[in-house]
Amino acid sequence: MKKRLIATLMPAALLATSFLSPSALADDYKIDTRGAHASVQFRIQHLGYSWLVGRFNTFDGKFSYDEKNPDASKVTVNIDTASVDSNHAERDKHLRSKDFLNVSKFPQATFVSSSFKELGEGKATMTGSLTLNGVTKPVTIDVDHIGAGQDPWGGYRRGFLGKTTIALKDFGINTNLGPASTNVQLELNVEGIRI
Repeated sequence: MKKRLIATLMPAALLATSFLSPSALADDYKIDTRGAHASVQFRIQHLGYSWLVGRFNTFDGKFSYDEKNPDASKVTVNIDTASVDSNHAERDKHLRSKDFLNVSKFPQATFVSSSFKELGEGKATMTGSLTLNGVTKPVTIDVDHIGAGQDPWGGYRRGFLGKTTIALKDFGINTNLGPASTNVQLELNVEGIRI
């Protein structure tokens, strides 16, 4: 009787697993913003003489990653644009205005990935849609896989570094900052806790 039951259930189990997408086998992670083990930073040249560096203090996100099928990886990040912080209160007030982020109208920026391409040796490229200042554009992010493993609290973590450069005008930010300051470099340090 037991053998007959196993023989009956086995084809059903195989059929069910054949319908699972590769991403269904991936591990899901929540970005560890609560522990401040992640950051969204930016830098832009100031007059061509130096770099102005800042960050967004409030954001959240999640990602999935399967070591056996990394190209199925996905990520979503949501950023509170009013949390912009360049270590200068008056400048931050200006960055929140209509001249730049227009946070009263567009309080959130988002990135949603559409593809992930593993290049080997811990390198990858990710493409997706960035929505900023009410404009959605495709962007490509260069990715470094920093590492993964158990943490001291019984959890499992995985971390990545992502870098990309965007043109301000592509996102409707037309304030003239000079020829050296038309692009912004973005850096995402992502550490996720497996959920």
